[in-house]
Amino acid sequence: MQLFLDTADIGEIRDGARLGVISGVTTNPSLASAAGIGDREAYQSAVREIAELVNGPISVEVVSTDTQGMVDEGRDIANWIPDPWVKIPSTIEGIEAIAALAGEGIKVNQTLCFSVNQAILGSQAGATVVSPFIGRLDDIGQDGIGLIRDIAELFRSAQVSTRVMAASVRHPLHCVKAAQAGAHIATVPYKTLLQMAQHPLTDSGLARFLADWQKASKT
Repeated sequence: MQLFLDTADIGEIRDGARLGVISGVTTNPSLASAAGIGDREAYQSAVREIAELVNGPISVEVVSTDTQGMVDEGRDIANWIPDPWVKIPSTIEGIEAIAALAGEGIKVNQTLCFSVNQAILGSQAGATVVSPFIGRLDDIGQDGIGLIRDIAELFRSAQVSTRVMAASVRHPLHCVKAAQAGAHIATVPYKTLLQMAQHPLTDSGLARFLADWQKASKT
């Protein structure tokens, strides 16, 4: 399973990229706002800077809600960077926009997916990747990981080329469960990426090794 960073913070992306484990980045208007990006020109500039840091797909979300607006934005975004994935929501208008953009060879990330039916529609429209939001489903008492599993199994049995990206990841266990459920990608916050490397036994083991080495060096 590949790992993407879910952020628009350039500092986080720079630090995450240095680890050598990040294959792409996902952004959205909320993440851009949190990073202090206030308009489309600044967003475009930030996305281009992200593309210089990460050699992989960068997902950039549209803000229009009507089909033609999404298509127009998607065409524009497709010219920003070498490997854009235009994020389109799982609405009726969005499905139509996905079909139009995919028909032009533009890669699409179908976002805000909360059901197998939405994933089926997106895959048939030509989405490159579908992004089920597992954390938001968990928040309302539904099984986010179960949705990942259902979509991944269906796509695999039907030999669908659309990939499954686990989104709205809240903690490291979500990453483990998403991988076990068959997700091709998990997009994670920077904090979660760091947590994936942390374990108290690693810390205590390292401290013991260093203490033993210092003891041996004094003899």
